[in-house]
Amino acid sequence: MRLADKIAIVTGAGRGIGAAIARAFIEAGAHVAIAERDPLTGAAMAEKLGERALFVETDVTAQSSVDALVETVVARFGRIDGLVNNAGINVFHEPLETTDAEWARCMAVDLEGVWRVCRAVLPVMLAGKGGSIVNIASSHSSTIIPHTFPYPVAKHGLLGLTRALGIEYAARNIRVNAIAPGYIETDLAIEYWNGFPDPEAERQRTYRLHPPGRIGRPEEVAMTAVFLASDEAPFINATSIAIDGGRSVLYHE
Repeated sequence: MRLADKIAIVTGAGRGIGAAIARAFIEAGAHVAIAERDPLTGAAMAEKLGERALFVETDVTAQSSVDALVETVVARFGRIDGLVNNAGINVFHEPLETTDAEWARCMAVDLEGVWRVCRAVLPVMLAGKGGSIVNIASSHSSTIIPHTFPYPVAKHGLLGLTRALGIEYAARNIRVNAIAPGYIETDLAIEYWNGFPDPEAERQRTYRLHPPGRIGRPEEVAMTAVFLASDEAPFINATSIAIDGGRSVLYHE
């Protein structure tokens, strides 16, 4: 029970990596607020996870919604020990084809949304004299893949946010770290493969890009989030952990 009786919020926890993190936190003994915009997936996930899970419909692009989330969690549990900022969207374009609306949509969720939730949660953590924030970044936080603009801009900014907050509040017992997943086998990845004439061939091509000959699983990201949120990582702060099977350090011609 590595997170026994800790109170945590996981955004975007209705499916994929967020759902795996929420499940892992529950299994580690935490009480978890499922902060999800989709009421169907959010409520279903909370029901699956049982009495220690609480669904709170949340839109990270709206400060009023985020404030209501924090108020609800504090009213129910009295404090917040952990936050995982997982909610995010893929916005991929060629730069000059990126409209103002698409730029704003990406930043509103992938960067500003993380800051909104941090800004609402930090006063509660400061009052409670400690906490751990884990931001779900991406391999796009440190590399650039053509035609994925402006997503890497937001994710690079997310690392800056992580480092700045981690340094700012370190002396007050709040740690802020990031996890940078590479290719993870989520429903979104499967849906992407299914868009090809031969989905299995595309899946195998993706596998071959990674040194282990496979891609990551949501549970593998979740295990790292549990570690960073636990008391086992008291001196890990303002950094990012890559979960990509080593692809980011693989030599490319």
